[in-house]
Amino acid sequence: MFRRFKRTRLKAPMRALVRETRLCKEDFIYPLFVLEGNNIKNAIPSMPDVYQLSIDNVLKECESLLKLGIYHIILFGLPSHKDEHGSVALSDKSIIPQAIKAIKKHFPQMILTLDLCFCEYTSHGHCGILDEKIQSVDNDATLAILGKQALLLAECGGDMIAPSAMMDGMVSTIRAYLDKGGFSHIPIMSYSTKFASAYYGPFRDAANSTPSFGDRNAYQQDYANRREAILESLTDEAEGADILMVKPALAYLDIVRDIRERTLLPLAIYNVSGEYSMLKLAQKAGIIDYERILFETLTSFKRAGADIIISYHTKEIAALL
Repeated sequence: MFRRFKRTRLKAPMRALVRETRLCKEDFIYPLFVLEGNNIKNAIPSMPDVYQLSIDNVLKECESLLKLGIYHIILFGLPSHKDEHGSVALSDKSIIPQAIKAIKKHFPQMILTLDLCFCEYTSHGHCGILDEKIQSVDNDATLAILGKQALLLAECGGDMIAPSAMMDGMVSTIRAYLDKGGFSHIPIMSYSTKFASAYYGPFRDAANSTPSFGDRNAYQQDYANRREAILESLTDEAEGADILMVKPALAYLDIVRDIRERTLLPLAIYNVSGEYSMLKLAQKAGIIDYERILFETLTSFKRAGADIIISYHTKEIAALL
């Protein structure tokens, strides 16, 4: 006797009844790029339907997101002033603190996750303070700045801190700053396994953060290393992370599954700019059934073990759901 798998595939309601993996709007976090000024909505040519927005337009975006049932956003700041030390990141007058205050004033129900990194604030485009001797980031000097920045964002009303610099010890440092500052209730969603990936290409256009020299291979994860990738996330869990993350998503679902099998923490993936743009440009070229591939791709993230999906597709998938 052989097993008849098709018995539960014959009709759509039966297929829905036995479906193992489902997408829902609550799974998603939508990224927003915020810049100084008023009435600004700059298209990003490499990322169709994604924009750099001034705070007034961010508020309009929040209103439309709430109507779609999306309550979670992650903010990236685009300051007009940059220097070698990313000093603007420590000012409560800078773009992200101002955006937090404005959003919380008008939409207090919105959950604000704050990307915590220096690449958007430094003139050299690297993710921390530079050590001239090694021509790379000074890990320990950067930790103190990350702690101070995290505390500032919490004081301004942020709901969750998402450190993305891939500095050794960043989670324990940020946790210590938050706890000492009276914010022990603020969770940390760590970019715990963030690969040095070519899939970030369009994001550099969106965030104006391309390094002025070299690359980030000295501090981001080598995409060829599986065991080290697992260890990175488990280390952040041991340091006090509340949520772990794998970035990018599509080419790293083996790593998502590896980490899922080793932790009970919530696990996020970042469906990054290159992945987004490939689908959008294929849609424009008319060579794919876009909606079917979109659902198939996003479902694969959850099937691999992710609980949370950070994606530029969030608005359209919410409308489709």
